[in-house]
Amino acid sequence: MAFIEIRNLVKRYNKVTAVNRIQLDVEKGELLTLLGPSGCGKTTTLRCIAGLEKPEEGDVIIDGKPMISEGFVPPSKRGIGMMFQNYAVWPHMKVYSNIVYGLKLQKISRQSIKEKAKDVVELVGLQGLEERYPGQLSGGQQQRVALARALIRNPKVLLLDEPLSNLDAKLREKMRFEIKSLVKRMGITSVYVTHDQAEAMVISDRIVVMEKGNIVQIGSPHEIYDKPASRFVADFIGAMNFIPGEVVGVNSGTNEVYVRTEFSEKLLCRSIGSDVTTPGQKVYASIRPEDVEVFAEPPQAGDNLFKGVIANKAYLGNFLFLFVNINDTLIRVQAPHQLPQEEGQELYLSLNPEKCIVLPE
Repeated sequence: MAFIEIRNLVKRYNKVTAVNRIQLDVEKGELLTLLGPSGCGKTTTLRCIAGLEKPEEGDVIIDGKPMISEGFVPPSKRGIGMMFQNYAVWPHMKVYSNIVYGLKLQKISRQSIKEKAKDVVELVGLQGLEERYPGQLSGGQQQRVALARALIRNPKVLLLDEPLSNLDAKLREKMRFEIKSLVKRMGITSVYVTHDQAEAMVISDRIVVMEKGNIVQIGSPHEIYDKPASRFVADFIGAMNFIPGEVVGVNSGTNEVYVRTEFSEKLLCRSIGSDVTTPGQKVYASIRPEDVEVFAEPPQAGDNLFKGVIANKAYLGNFLFLFVNINDTLIRVQAPHQLPQEEGQELYLSLNPEKCIVLPE
């Protein structure tokens, strides 16, 4: 049995359905991420788990105990710790007071509070900063204060609502790994909300992609990236070329599909589902820029080999980002930084058939 179970959860704001009958299980010790654009329902789902929102229908079950159907359980009784996007630290309290505030409300002995505070301060790396005010800390240090406060009560569940969005890019990258390492070391079941695809890929055991209040795909970062269930997922996670076309043939007994496009009568792709196997069906032949091979000279004959012209070239340090025109179809390509060709020059592209997937239109 899962540690957190979400059953037919529905949350509405007036006539807008923010969460639409979602079903979701979170395993004990798992770090699961809710990922999607603004307004997709991810934060509302998290707030329903926390008890900060009361859904119109459905239930949330934590460690076998229903939080709604057998009487609404308030946030303070759910055994959760929560980190908010804006940290929500009290500016008039020093670091130590911010961290232990929740324990003082529980009337725990002063010695026990002191011991717990010492452990959690060391855990998040705030030694020596206990007597400072939040205004005297960096953004990363304030984020650690919020994390320490969430962890000091030894919660069964840790909920994190875009906790890194206010940090600069380099610190955000560092803190992803620190949070993941700390949560895994403590074995806390965690639900993490973000709209940042890279953050989700780095931090998650599994990713739940949401759109308009619905769950559209659940899987490991590898599965979500390599086997997207729809154009929405493929477009939201990383960069993707979507080449419109129609199915013209299927190799029986395999997942090989031939697609007619503007520049090819038979572009060889693969199907990752059973819903794109009908000749004449409108589809997208989809391939990521890093899966397109680039050749300055024509290589030996192979499948999906085309000649094009560089329309745009951008130098990004460790690689080039190209837009290559093949018969009025622009293909995005991630190429080696030493490629000598300039804009307006020809080159050859190989669209790897193993990486070119077919998605329904």
